[in-house]
Amino acid sequence: MNNEQYFSISSNALLLAFILLLIAIVPFGFATKSRHTVSWKSALALTWIAFILQIIYFVCRWKAVGHAPVSNMYEFMTFFGIMLIGAVLLISYLYKQWSIGFFALPIALIVLGYGSVFTNKAAPLIPSLQSNWLAVHVITVAASSAVLSVAFVTGLMYLLKTATTKTRSTKWLELVLFNLIVVVGFILISTLCHLFFSPQTVEFINKGGQTTVATYTLPIIISNDTEVGIIKLTTSINAKKLNTIVWSFLVGIVLYLIIRYTTRKTLCEILKPFTLRMDLRLLDEISHRAILIGFPLFSLGGLFFAMIWAQIAWGRYWGWDPKEVWALITWLFYAALLHLRLTKEWEGERTAWLAIIGFGLIVFNQVFVNLVIAGLHSYA
Repeated sequence: MNNEQYFSISSNALLLAFILLLIAIVPFGFATKSRHTVSWKSALALTWIAFILQIIYFVCRWKAVGHAPVSNMYEFMTFFGIMLIGAVLLISYLYKQWSIGFFALPIALIVLGYGSVFTNKAAPLIPSLQSNWLAVHVITVAASSAVLSVAFVTGLMYLLKTATTKTRSTKWLELVLFNLIVVVGFILISTLCHLFFSPQTVEFINKGGQTTVATYTLPIIISNDTEVGIIKLTTSINAKKLNTIVWSFLVGIVLYLIIRYTTRKTLCEILKPFTLRMDLRLLDEISHRAILIGFPLFSLGGLFFAMIWAQIAWGRYWGWDPKEVWALITWLFYAALLHLRLTKEWEGERTAWLAIIGFGLIVFNQVFVNLVIAGLHSYA
């Protein structure tokens, strides 16, 4: 087979896997509430088939591009989603808590959907990416992030089970769920605009005083001449990013209001019934074990392997690049979490919230730092 055929197989396999995971949420939901054996088996069968299709995507894309497909944002987020499904299947099997799938699959779908917003076209690797250590570094980081994401999921389940309508903790939990809806809003508006909206170009004067052009893939609400408070956006790059953020929140708010209006319930109230059969001590234990597994992996991939690649690519092990700084912050956070767990006996709700904050740091590091903060990793 030629490269085009491999590309076609990989794209179709990934799309089919996404559809199967979306369908699997339904039997997972029935099984979580009723413990119905047929629902469990159906959900697991769909998830395993989807996972196998994701592996087929990865292998075929590797054959097509000639290197490990983890070199851009589309490939990384897609591989992150694959590893998350694999981690969920593994930990759920070890602990026999298949209800984790009901809450983890939507997170995996959001990760995959977010990755699909970026171009899936393969491009020649720049010199700094032409290293096997890049693949080792990124694959290990994705695997560790996936395992740590399981701690986020079980932490979320723990807090949902203990949530009451009048506590401050529940309000913060609702905000976490709302932010997930905002990401869904970004995926939805980006996909719709890709299908039905023609990109617009805007001329602007860059910082060097030269006239250049920026291409907007979303309808323009904020451009380079828009006043934001007392700040005037002087570069269309900043305006594009802010324009995207505004659209994401607008669509996210609309989706959230539709859910609230049609159900007359908060997101916490909608999801809480799916946690009634869960054991809080077991959820806390799974969160802790996931962090115990994910933290050493992140130490290897996010720091040790990353420094080896940095030495090969840029001639130094550490340079205080924004991505390096936030990787260190993330590592220190999880190190502190484990320290507090082991020495101060922080567990239960405290561990759940720390797992959620840690996941936020991972997302911030893998997404925001790559796309917004200028640095050596901006090519992603």
